[in-house]
Amino acid sequence: MLDAHCCVPDCLEKPYAPAGTRSICKSHFLTFLTWRRRRGTQMFHAYAGMTMEERDSVATEWVKTIRTDDVPTTSPKL
Repeated sequence: MLDAHCCVPDCLEKPYAPAGTRSICKSHFLTFLTWRRRRGTQMFHAYAGMTMEERDSVATEWVKTIRTDDVPTTSPKL
Protein backbone atom coordinates (compact mmCIF):
# COMPACT_ATOMS: atom_id res chain seq x y z
CA MET A 1 0.00 0.00 0.00
CA LEU A 2 2.56 2.50 -1.13
CA ASP A 3 0.10 4.40 -3.32
CA ALA A 4 -0.41 8.07 -2.56
CA HIS A 5 -4.09 7.89 -3.48
CA CYS A 6 -6.86 5.53 -4.55
CA CYS A 7 -6.19 3.56 -7.77
CA VAL A 8 -9.60 4.55 -9.20
CA PRO A 9 -9.08 7.22 -11.88
CA ASP A 10 -9.76 10.78 -10.68
CA CYS A 11 -10.11 9.72 -7.02
CA LEU A 12 -7.81 11.64 -4.69
CA GLU A 13 -8.75 9.95 -1.41
CA LYS A 14 -6.08 8.30 0.73
CA PRO A 15 -5.58 4.53 0.37
CA TYR A 16 -7.51 2.37 2.80
CA ALA A 17 -7.29 -1.25 1.63
CA PRO A 18 -5.51 -3.30 -1.04
CA ALA A 19 -7.15 -4.17 -4.35
CA GLY A 20 -4.65 -6.58 -5.80
CA THR A 21 -1.27 -4.89 -5.83
CA ARG A 22 -2.84 -1.42 -5.75
CA SER A 23 -4.86 0.38 -3.07
CA ILE A 24 -8.32 1.91 -2.91
CA CYS A 25 -10.03 4.38 -0.60
CA LYS A 26 -12.60 3.36 2.01
CA SER A 27 -15.68 4.27 -0.03
CA HIS A 28 -14.38 2.36 -3.07
CA PHE A 29 -13.40 -0.57 -0.87
CA LEU A 30 -17.00 -0.89 0.29
CA THR A 31 -18.31 -0.78 -3.29
CA PHE A 32 -15.66 -3.33 -4.31
CA LEU A 33 -16.87 -5.71 -1.58
CA THR A 34 -20.48 -5.24 -2.65
CA TRP A 35 -19.58 -5.86 -6.30
CA ARG A 36 -17.73 -9.06 -5.38
CA ARG A 37 -20.64 -10.33 -3.27
CA ARG A 38 -23.07 -9.70 -6.12
CA ARG A 39 -20.89 -11.84 -8.38
CA GLY A 40 -21.65 -14.78 -6.13
CA THR A 41 -20.57 -16.42 -2.91
CA GLN A 42 -18.05 -18.65 -4.63
CA MET A 43 -16.25 -15.67 -6.23
CA PHE A 44 -16.33 -13.74 -2.96
CA HIS A 45 -14.64 -16.58 -1.05
CA ALA A 46 -12.30 -17.55 -3.92
CA TYR A 47 -10.78 -14.03 -3.88
CA ALA A 48 -8.94 -14.83 -0.64
CA GLY A 49 -7.07 -17.69 -2.33
CA MET A 50 -6.14 -15.79 -5.48
CA THR A 51 -2.64 -14.67 -6.39
CA MET A 52 -1.98 -10.94 -6.66
CA GLU A 53 -2.07 -11.14 -10.47
CA GLU A 54 -5.51 -12.77 -10.33
CA ARG A 55 -6.67 -10.15 -7.83
CA ASP A 56 -5.36 -7.40 -10.12
CA SER A 57 -7.49 -8.72 -12.98
CA VAL A 58 -10.57 -8.80 -10.73
CA ALA A 59 -9.89 -5.25 -9.52
CA THR A 60 -9.36 -4.04 -13.11
CA GLU A 61 -12.68 -5.59 -14.12
CA TRP A 62 -14.37 -3.83 -11.18
CA VAL A 63 -12.80 -0.43 -11.98
CA LYS A 64 -14.37 -0.63 -15.46
CA THR A 65 -17.83 -0.76 -13.82
CA ILE A 66 -17.38 2.51 -11.89
CA ARG A 67 -19.04 5.59 -13.32
CA THR A 68 -17.04 8.79 -13.12
CA ASP A 69 -19.78 10.51 -11.12
CA ASP A 70 -19.35 7.82 -8.43
CA VAL A 71 -15.77 8.88 -7.72
CA PRO A 72 -15.54 10.82 -4.45
CA THR A 73 -13.46 13.95 -4.36
CA THR A 74 -11.24 14.90 -1.48
CA SER A 75 -13.46 16.32 1.23
CA PRO A 76 -12.33 19.43 3.10
CA LYS A 77 -11.16 18.88 6.66
CA LEU A 78 -13.35 20.51 9.27
